Amino acid sequence: MVREADIGALSRKMGPYKVAVVCSYTISLVNFRFRLLQAMVRNGHEVVAFGPEYHQPTVDALADIGVAFVRIPMARAGLNPIQDLWTLAALWSAFRKFEPDVVLSYTMKPIIYGLAAARLSGVRQRHALITGLGYIFGDNANNPRLSLIRRMVTWMYRIALHGGGRVFVYNEADASDVRSGRMVSDFARIVPVPGSGIDFDRFTAFDVPAGDPVFLMVTRLIREKGVFEFIEAARSLRLLYPRARFHILGPIDPSPLAVSRDELDRWAAKGVIDYLGETLDVRPYLSASTVFVLPSYYREGIPRSIMEAMATGRAIITTDTPGCRDTVIEGENGFIVPPRDPVGLAAAMKRFIDDPALAERMGQRSLEIARTRFDARAVNQLLLREMMLLKTTDA
Repeated sequence: MVREADIGALSRKMGPYKVAVVCSYTISLVNFRFRLLQAMVRNGHEVVAFGPEYHQPTVDALADIGVAFVRIPMARAGLNPIQDLWTLAALWSAFRKFEPDVVLSYTMKPIIYGLAAARLSGVRQRHALITGLGYIFGDNANNPRLSLIRRMVTWMYRIALHGGGRVFVYNEADASDVRSGRMVSDFARIVPVPGSGIDFDRFTAFDVPAGDPVFLMVTRLIREKGVFEFIEAARSLRLLYPRARFHILGPIDPSPLAVSRDELDRWAAKGVIDYLGETLDVRPYLSASTVFVLPSYYREGIPRSIMEAMATGRAIITTDTPGCRDTVIEGENGFIVPPRDPVGLAAAMKRFIDDPALAERMGQRSLEIARTRFDARAVNQLLLREMMLLKTTDA
């Protein structure tokens, strides 16, 4: 069994560059960053990943490609000053021992505290990957509490992003907020990236299954992902089309915005939806679906779940919100509906029920778009090149 890396031993090794990658959810290192980490190693760098949970399958998978793992304390949700200072101190101590040449942090807390710790410990190359600014930067103008938190987080980003390094963003809305919030003074540091990319060796296309339509939503179960809108649309369509199925797959979230398991069980008991639980492998569920649905009004980057569905050859229904709308060409590979609009969502679903051939046709177009825009190999080469870590194009 592979054990957690000893940071003192790591500090005695030296590759061309020592790279630290900091995340807020350990499993994401394999689910979202595996090929990027592998590309770093293939380019000759020594890579250590930092995450808050010790998850043995993830640690083993990382070890197989030569990436060490170090656990650091971090609360994924909430703003607790004592917990967050503990995170900052732990990262500072780890960086002082490991002495990385490059730090790449993704998602809010790793960016704020990881890059601040890197700066305090003297790391000169500090890069941020903003995968989506989240609900704090959503439509909350009428919520004084969230507006206050947004101003505070903007100030914290400003401190963390001070200095050099790239600020990678997935969509123009996030880039605009980085500029308008003066999170960086040099806008040339902002680099657009087409999402995390899809590994087409892992995600392959499947024919749309014959039979009754299955609408699949894969998401963290928080309200802003559009769970209630999906439920309302399913409820109305089940009255007219009782053989249509509406599936929800995803983990219960620790966020205060989470949808509870009791709520899901009640909807399932009434026959409105089927809750499939959570999984580490969405591919069987995607291949068994007809259309992929994400009615999110959360502040997305570019939703990984949509890209995976596109790579599987599925038509998409999503909302006219940052990140989501970047995945659909209206009428070609799916439909874009207004956020918070279960009636519009149901109308889009109904088009696939009334025209069974539509899902196959639009699914093929999704696959074409995914291969053109979201190939992980091209995305990773862009990231490595901008961080000056690219030594071979075999990434």
